Amino acid sequence: METLLLEIGTEEIPAGYIKPALSSLSEVLLRKLTEERIEHGEAITFGTPRRLSLQVANIATKQKPLTTEIIGPPEKVGFDSNGQPTMAGRKFAEKMGIPLKAIRIKQTEKGPYLCAVKTESGLESRAVLTKLLPQVIASVPFPKVMKWGDLDIRFARPIQSVLAILGKQVVPFEAGNIKSGRYTFGHRFLSPGKIKISHPDEYVNKLRAASVLVDIDERKRNIEKGIGEVALKLGGSILQDSELMDIVTNLVEYPVPVAGRFDKSYLEVPDEILINSMREHQKYFAVIDSNKRLLPCFIAVNNTKANDMLLVAKGHERVLRARLEDARFFYRSDAKVPIDEWVEKLKGVLFQAKLGSMYEKIERVEKIAGYLADKVSDDPEIKRQALRAARLCKADLVSQVVREFPKLQGIMGRIYAINGGEPKNLAYAIEEHYRPNYSGGSLPETLVGAIVGIADKIDSICGCFSAGLIPTGTSDPYALRRQGIGIIQIIIDKGFSFSLRALVEKSLTLFDTKMTGEANDSADKIYAFLQSRMSHLLTEQGYSRDVISAVIGVSVDIVPDVWSRTRALERLKAAPDFEPLAVAFKRVVNIIKKSGHEVNVKGIAGVNEKLFEHECESALFASYRNVKDRVLKNLENGAFDQALLDISALKKPVDAFFDGVLVMAEDLNIRNNRLALLGCISDLFDLFADFSKI
Repeated sequence: METLLLEIGTEEIPAGYIKPALSSLSEVLLRKLTEERIEHGEAITFGTPRRLSLQVANIATKQKPLTTEIIGPPEKVGFDSNGQPTMAGRKFAEKMGIPLKAIRIKQTEKGPYLCAVKTESGLESRAVLTKLLPQVIASVPFPKVMKWGDLDIRFARPIQSVLAILGKQVVPFEAGNIKSGRYTFGHRFLSPGKIKISHPDEYVNKLRAASVLVDIDERKRNIEKGIGEVALKLGGSILQDSELMDIVTNLVEYPVPVAGRFDKSYLEVPDEILINSMREHQKYFAVIDSNKRLLPCFIAVNNTKANDMLLVAKGHERVLRARLEDARFFYRSDAKVPIDEWVEKLKGVLFQAKLGSMYEKIERVEKIAGYLADKVSDDPEIKRQALRAARLCKADLVSQVVREFPKLQGIMGRIYAINGGEPKNLAYAIEEHYRPNYSGGSLPETLVGAIVGIADKIDSICGCFSAGLIPTGTSDPYALRRQGIGIIQIIIDKGFSFSLRALVEKSLTLFDTKMTGEANDSADKIYAFLQSRMSHLLTEQGYSRDVISAVIGVSVDIVPDVWSRTRALERLKAAPDFEPLAVAFKRVVNIIKKSGHEVNVKGIAGVNEKLFEHECESALFASYRNVKDRVLKNLENGAFDQALLDISALKKPVDAFFDGVLVMAEDLNIRNNRLALLGCISDLFDLFADFSKI
């Protein structure tokens, strides 16, 4: 068993490319080793802006032997009656490359057949890797690739070196015009020379000695410790930013933190703008005091240690000063403009070519927000604030700050609304209506923010579906899946019990002049789309797929009820006596489905007790009427578990009914009456789930 080390040395790779590339490199290599019958251990990845590396331990020295069994012609064709090989038998042996005496007879379903067993001895792993590693390198995906010279190879950045050793031996191959070897390179400035790697175990330590922290986790810990110590000397602490930490970690090979300061006068600008300016443009960490107020200083992480770090700090300060001056100018300019003027400017901002301007969008969002406010609150102030927040929710898109810092959309809307005298609750709703901004992101905290957030998202979904811009496969350019999940999460979080279909239909009425298809058709597609998002969320939360399918197959109109029914059914399913209960329920549903061609159960006026011939019919009907009242009362009170238990009480009378009567009686009136009775039972089941799917 040996350890494989592969390093692809390159020009600087963008920080966001590194982790996905390493993940793919590891996955592809391990898969190909398995396909090539080479036993191996786990892979460990390393990476810096100038190299992508991985080690795979416990690689077998040779491939596993491969034994294959090949069936030939029938025995009676391969051998004559005297047991001598025929021409067919000889040809089979010749084709398989084995002597006639090595042919075996194998009994198959069709009788005895000639059989050849071939064993391929495994190749040396090093020889296999010589062919395999160039394929692995070429397969690494990047958002954008480069081609250099007249070479066919493409990579994120030009490849400058390849290190490939198995144990102490080089794995020889070429990647473009670069031959593999056992050499890597140290830090470009601090230790730029070649470094010989005799064995994979030396790799991390020798690079560390050459001022390269190739282990990503080690480099990250080093940065966290370094900037924390620098921040402490500045009298504060680092404003936590895990995303920025990941970016900076993959921007450097040898992290050297350095502190800088900026003029206190810039603190007149909102913290969000200052932080964004430091973060987005310069990748600087902000520093806060014990009260979480921004301090007039920052920490940069350099990729090398200079002789005069004070001079380096001055350089960072000079660059940042220009950025902050721009930010202050934009903010002061915006502060002079009433927020309502920006609303009018939205008429010149395109939302989507088929759906009109952003101004038209907020007009629709305003109407939907008013509709939702009536559904979820009796407080007229909530409705007033929802309408006003909907009116202002996109206004900051035309502000100078948001044009310069797009990630501050919503945040600046909140700041400018407060500056304009709007209530804080309303202002925060403007920021919150974008939530959740990403998978797992925080949801709106205010009721007004939740209302406007749902209104904005359902408008985008209905508008895109109406215009034929429906997500397909992996293509979802308008992030409709994320917005659909956002709607569902907000409804669940706030416990809203309005009709989802009614909301869709209300939103669709606002697109009459732009719709490409029938409203009902669009409503069905959108409803199915949101249904699939619920199924996705429930699956992620660990519920059984059959329970999810059964619950969602009935109704998803009241979203919190979907979760309540799923939880109740999941708990009942875990009960030891659930299986016979489910069988009884399925039997009711299935017999009605089978009878559909003969009688429309839903069309029968009702159950006629005078047509009952057996006590079991009367008993089932009485049990149904008694249970129905309790079920409806418990559903009204939100007691879904108890309602489901009430329904389960029908098992015994249902079983007795099937044992005591023939549902499909010859007398059509009696048959229809019995089917109508089962239809009542089925309707009660349908309040919860389609039990035929469990």
